[in-house]
Amino acid sequence: MAGELGGGGIRDALVILGAAGVVIPAFARLRVSPVIGFILVGAAIGPAGLGALVPRHPWLEAVTITDRTRIEPFAEFGILLLLFAIGLELSFRRLWGMRSAVFGLGGLQMLATATLVGGVLLLAEASPISAAVLGLALAMSSTALVMPLVGTGTATGRAALAMLLFQDLALVPILFLLDAKGSAGEVAQVVLGGAAAVAGLLVVGRLLLPGLFAQAARTKSPELFLATSLLVVLLASLATGAAGLGAVMGALIAGLLIAETDYHGEVEAITAPLRGLALGIFLITVGMRLDVAALAAAWPALLAATLSLLAAKSLLIFLLLRWRRARASTSVETGFLMASPSELTLIVLGSALAAGAISGAQASFWTIVTALGLTVTPLLAALGRRLSRQVDADALALGSAPEPEQTVILGFGRVGRLVADMLSAHGRPYLGVDGDVDAVADARAAGYRVVFGDVSRGDVVERFRCGEAAAAVLTMNEPVLTIRLTRAMRRACPELTIVARARDNSHAAELYRAGATDAVPETLEGSLQMSEAVLVDIGVAMGPVIASIHEKRSELRAAIMREGDLAAEPALGRRR
Repeated sequence: MAGELGGGGIRDALVILGAAGVVIPAFARLRVSPVIGFILVGAAIGPAGLGALVPRHPWLEAVTITDRTRIEPFAEFGILLLLFAIGLELSFRRLWGMRSAVFGLGGLQMLATATLVGGVLLLAEASPISAAVLGLALAMSSTALVMPLVGTGTATGRAALAMLLFQDLALVPILFLLDAKGSAGEVAQVVLGGAAAVAGLLVVGRLLLPGLFAQAARTKSPELFLATSLLVVLLASLATGAAGLGAVMGALIAGLLIAETDYHGEVEAITAPLRGLALGIFLITVGMRLDVAALAAAWPALLAATLSLLAAKSLLIFLLLRWRRARASTSVETGFLMASPSELTLIVLGSALAAGAISGAQASFWTIVTALGLTVTPLLAALGRRLSRQVDADALALGSAPEPEQTVILGFGRVGRLVADMLSAHGRPYLGVDGDVDAVADARAAGYRVVFGDVSRGDVVERFRCGEAAAAVLTMNEPVLTIRLTRAMRRACPELTIVARARDNSHAAELYRAGATDAVPETLEGSLQMSEAVLVDIGVAMGPVIASIHEKRSELRAAIMREGDLAAEPALGRRR
């Protein structure tokens, strides 16, 4: 036991942690999803990669994982934590509020895609059972990859979330049907037992979880809070697994139950690092399924299958969204975003193989196709975003030249809208600019004067006539882009007032060095607003409070400018 752990387990842990330490920073610097990195690392260090060279070069054993089965339990734990995180983000109330989109749009997408893919496979002489199972498996898209890429704040994100939620919920009955064995009576017994287990979890969870997490919170011990969270996930997973519904159902229910408590935010934050590492291990196992020799031997068939699947899913989702009257830009971006298979596809393939629904050759072939699809998901998302801008760019043009002496607001999200509201309240003209087609459409529908524009391009000053503007306000939550735009605008317009949103004091100092007139750190303003609120609430007169807040703001601004090696007065570009 000790020898096995020392020879295999610890070495595998070192390889995985070393890969995470290299992949995450390297791909973050390249602005590429680390998902691709984990999959490529898995392909490199797996049995079909460098592991195949170990017999001739024994020293490679130190940097390879020759037995995938040793780390697969950790990968399965990552899937449980993924379903748990989905439940945390949902809650029963949110799931009920989205029921129309989830069971309408999501159900249509799953049914239509599975029918199309399964029909093609049936024509290719697959058996009816294997065609149906493969159609359902390949109809799924990756929750773990898609949601971090798009979020839930846009029409694209909301459409993707509805489809992904239905797929996540559909996973449970799919696995149940694949695992079901025996007579109809035995199946009915499992259904009744599963229903009883779910009902028991709901009742016990609602009664016990608030008190359990309250006790953990009183200890102020992050370790106890994390242990309590994992205990709940594992107990729920064991309960549904024992009832025959599969462990993933219990993990999802655990997340939904905790989401109803006051502690869901803390649970989500404290489990995020472990969840990310476990999901990284899962993605490494996905990469280890990429057999380089098999790819080389059958690359025409694998490439044709991958491209055909991506094209079919993308086109079908595009047509479905257009049929439901979604914007063309939303339909295009969502179609590309959801085109790839899912990590859940691999789970279904494994269960189908164990149940005898598909052959080993089919499982191996579509596992490689799925891994290839997962690898290119971030690239497809970027392509879909770019094409969606081209589709609706002309429709969102304002149709009139920018007004002179207006304020140009670059980035028209929550902060940009608030700035526009204040400018309008004082009768000052403005022009909002944003690179999200759906955000622009929503803002224009709400009455804002906003146009589509990719502010990451280098011709912002010329396109929006910033040289004639009263001021430029940069509200994007992208520190590097904000600094680059500030520097470019200051070079082109030495007298322009530039007000930029800063993430913190250090970022504000960099913005001042780049030429900002004012850099407003979010943390600073939040603290000042809290100070103003508490002083007024405890009875201090409003006038002195406002004066002291202004004085403190000036002091902090001067300190930030000193950090940026600039004199506090006069500020660069300030209009007198």
